[in-house]
Amino acid sequence: MRKQLIPPYLKVIALFIAIFTLVLACKNKLDESEKKETILTGEIDLYVDQTVQSLMQGQVDVFESQYDAKVHLTAKSESEIVNDLLSGKTNMAVLTRRLTKEEENYFHNKKIIPRISHFASDAIVFIRNKSSNDTVLDLDEVYNLLHGKSSAIKKLVFENPNSSVVTYMNRWANVPNGAKENVFSLNSTKEVLEFVKNNPDAIGVIGMDAVAEPYPEWQTLVNNVNVLAVKNVKNGTNNETYYLPNQASLGAGLYPLKRSIYVLNYQGFAGLGTGFASFVVGDIGQRIVMTANLLPITIPERNINIRKQINK
Repeated sequence: MRKQLIPPYLKVIALFIAIFTLVLACKNKLDESEKKETILTGEIDLYVDQTVQSLMQGQVDVFESQYDAKVHLTAKSESEIVNDLLSGKTNMAVLTRRLTKEEENYFHNKKIIPRISHFASDAIVFIRNKSSNDTVLDLDEVYNLLHGKSSAIKKLVFENPNSSVVTYMNRWANVPNGAKENVFSLNSTKEVLEFVKNNPDAIGVIGMDAVAEPYPEWQTLVNNVNVLAVKNVKNGTNNETYYLPNQASLGAGLYPLKRSIYVLNYQGFAGLGTGFASFVVGDIGQRIVMTANLLPITIPERNINIRKQINK
């Protein structure tokens, strides 16, 4: 049987089709990769300090409603998030502090330039049972207790031994982490609220976010505690005025236990993390901070229209 020969021009056409198909497939893969994440599209994992979880959930909800993006929010303690950053488990986080120089070296060695966005401030707050007549607190009593000295405070209760609140207060008092007499740690902010509600002699130490705009299911607990006013001790001089933690006292620098809140972006490229950080420092993000009764870095403008006459 005579073998049928394939004309040369058909071989050329077949080769051209094969090359074209390969190029098109590569281009499609590249396009899919580019579409996977831009500054306003795609998906990212965001690890958030659990003491500012409510604030960040509000930011994420509005951001996702505005853009074709998905932010997977995971709330953890500060020390857990730092460990996750340094192990490569995540490259996006929201913390109430920047990484230390030693912690930053991990990313420096990987040639990753960090993008740090300071977008809000909150505070460490003290709460007490509503039935107590004490609505003010002398920070010297807290200092003495953390140093193992005599103190009027019987029980000081934190939410978590690995919490940013514990780290902040130990740094404030210049004492190491670890067990201290009459100082207790539970498992969550909600547990602290419940404990203080049921124990009039206890003082809880939590982040401002929990009481500034509490979750609806926490509202009853928050209604049963008082947020305590504290004295501002500055430059070694006691100011006898007591200040509550609110936007006004934080903005004026009068409340002494103020914290900064940062978006830490270690992606190493202009991805969705960059877009999200730009969002929270922008007008909408700053309005969300203000609505949450925390302190934004920039105060959004309010345009007031003055009418010459009142419409009846």
